[in-house]
Amino acid sequence: MAVTEPSSLSTCTVQIERRGGRGEAGGRALERHLRNTSGVHDVDVSFRTGGVRITYDESVTSAEALRQAVRERNVALQEGSETATDDGSTRSELRQEAVFVGLTLVGMVTGLATGWLNGPALLSWTGYGVAYVFGGWYGLKGAIETLRHRAVDIDLLMIVAALGALSIGAPFEGAMLLFLFSLSNTLQHYAIGRSRRAIKSLVEMRPDEAQVLRDGEEVTVPIDGVAVGDVFVVRPGDRIPLDGVVKSGEGTVDQASLTGESVPVPKEHGDEVFGGTINESGSLEIEVTRQAHESAITRLINMVERAQSEKAPTQRLIDRLEQPYVLGVFGLTLVAIAIPLALGSEFTSTFYRAMTLMVAASPCAVIISTPAAVLSAIASGGRQGVLFKGGEHVEAAANIDAVAFDKTGTLTRGDTQLTDVFVREGVDDGALTNDNLLSLAAAVQGRSEHHLARATVMAAEEQSLEVPSAQRFQSVAGKGVQADVKDGTIHIGNRSYFDTVLGGAPIDGLEPGVNRLQTLEAEGKTSVLVAREDGGGVTVLGWLAFTDTVRPGAAEMINDLRSLGVEHIVMLTGDNERVARQIADEVGIDEVQAELLPEEKVATIEDLVERYENVAMVGDGVNDAPALATATLGVAMGGAGTDVALETADVVLMGDDLSKIPYVLGLGRRTRRTLTVNLAIAFGAIALMVGTILLRGIPLPLAVVGHEGSTVLVSLNGLRLLGYRE
Repeated sequence: MAVTEPSSLSTCTVQIERRGGRGEAGGRALERHLRNTSGVHDVDVSFRTGGVRITYDESVTSAEALRQAVRERNVALQEGSETATDDGSTRSELRQEAVFVGLTLVGMVTGLATGWLNGPALLSWTGYGVAYVFGGWYGLKGAIETLRHRAVDIDLLMIVAALGALSIGAPFEGAMLLFLFSLSNTLQHYAIGRSRRAIKSLVEMRPDEAQVLRDGEEVTVPIDGVAVGDVFVVRPGDRIPLDGVVKSGEGTVDQASLTGESVPVPKEHGDEVFGGTINESGSLEIEVTRQAHESAITRLINMVERAQSEKAPTQRLIDRLEQPYVLGVFGLTLVAIAIPLALGSEFTSTFYRAMTLMVAASPCAVIISTPAAVLSAIASGGRQGVLFKGGEHVEAAANIDAVAFDKTGTLTRGDTQLTDVFVREGVDDGALTNDNLLSLAAAVQGRSEHHLARATVMAAEEQSLEVPSAQRFQSVAGKGVQADVKDGTIHIGNRSYFDTVLGGAPIDGLEPGVNRLQTLEAEGKTSVLVAREDGGGVTVLGWLAFTDTVRPGAAEMINDLRSLGVEHIVMLTGDNERVARQIADEVGIDEVQAELLPEEKVATIEDLVERYENVAMVGDGVNDAPALATATLGVAMGGAGTDVALETADVVLMGDDLSKIPYVLGLGRRTRRTLTVNLAIAFGAIALMVGTILLRGIPLPLAVVGHEGSTVLVSLNGLRLLGYRE
């Protein structure tokens, strides 16, 4: 659920150096330090993904001060946007980890083979020494770093277990533990890195240069040097370098990389285009509307980076439990040593069994099970033009039982058109014409952002009508507008506007006007009355009627939601009941709430939450912002060009493809199933091994294989979400 914060609160994301190891105890220590910093409201730290997400009060502190607070904890910062820089250093680190794993394997095999063949003891111990040094390198670094924060984690468990095995004359078992530990750690880093690269690859789709028109000539200019208002040229097959508006030319643009739309979109004069998309046909001249750092694709990537730093509820719970769990494992190990020794058992076998128990009970697989799945889900959504603004919203999507849709611009195209202009019979003795009525209406509506207003103004422009000026414009949300035009005040609104706003004053022609509205609404048209107020009172001049068309695939989308288990689907609109019901019947919606004011939409969502608990609201992110914030999951459509949508909702669909709504819920449900399987594997392996050790005993190498095998398995299972397409 989106939460309304005080206006002075801001969020910054600090990129930090990712660290080896599996635990997040050091991250939680940094969180505690930052939370104690004045002005900080919330913190998420993950050394695993290399991100610190801080919500802070701008009036108390600043982003730079917070970066300095991170440095004070001896945490290295990565300067600049990670998406804007080459990830060669990350790949280099991964290659180094792989080399260390290889050296660990060579050392372990050398030590084992030399012992089997009765070779020189020095060679055997040298091999094991190599295995222990390179196998425990990253784990020891992580453990020391965590101890500096006065905490313990899984890295320390593994190092202690390996050294314990060495101390009782079982160097091979310890070397094998470190080999499999470092191998699974490397595979885990590869899995998480792959999900991050899936997002980072988007920035590579944007060209570095643009062909800008200067004095009628094309000049190659780096995109950072292109200003708003400059015009650049793209030809068939070119990638569009920056966001802009088509000034001349026609063509089709493949927007799949940004919005997920599978079909190229026709573009002509006045249409918006986005950087990173491909011009498939036609030559276009495009005027820049946003600089490179403000483009839709850059905002998408930056927000996904922030989302990857925001932990899912399951991950937060597991991270909180890691510290007490690890301490519990140490305690269990000490008990497993102390009690048998007190009962007279032999030390070596007792210690060996305790080390085996420590390895088996270690929660590595539990801790990696959630981020492996959630990060992959966020990355998969990003490649489909679906932006989850945090792991918690992926989990929320899995539980949705009811969905509420705004009508205009969501279920319908939103390209409302004026279809009817009528002058009431006898007005001004027949001197008022339809064109006169339309020009008066356009004068008032020119000040409004409502979709009916835009349709009115567009119709007047298409007929090249002379539109008079208007003063003292006023708007009444959900009802109508008014402004002074010429010698009177023009009122435009629905029946509720004339019943309430005008205070019950007598209105000439209201009854025939209302009757005509009812007739038009029965035909599925949205309609309003136009009236003039002057010294002689208020007179209905005529009425306007509008239509909007249902988006293709709306009915199929509703069916897909039902197949996913959504129990109830509602349409919310400020439009009249008849028009709303006609559209609802066409697409198969269960319930219609019509003629709603913005605050009434919020009340309706609150009622749905009471009835169904988990409710998604789908809207355009602008007029529906309060309802989006009230719902369990707010989903905004068309975010590629809407700043408000990017800031308001929990999930942003970068395009207007309705099929992405079932995709959001389907991905959430698939992620939940993956998390369930991962946690079952992780806890099942621990329970099976611990139970067997306590009842019968198992060799340390077998516990190592079971422990590391389950860790690798949950990592790879989470990675499968990158391929989710349904």
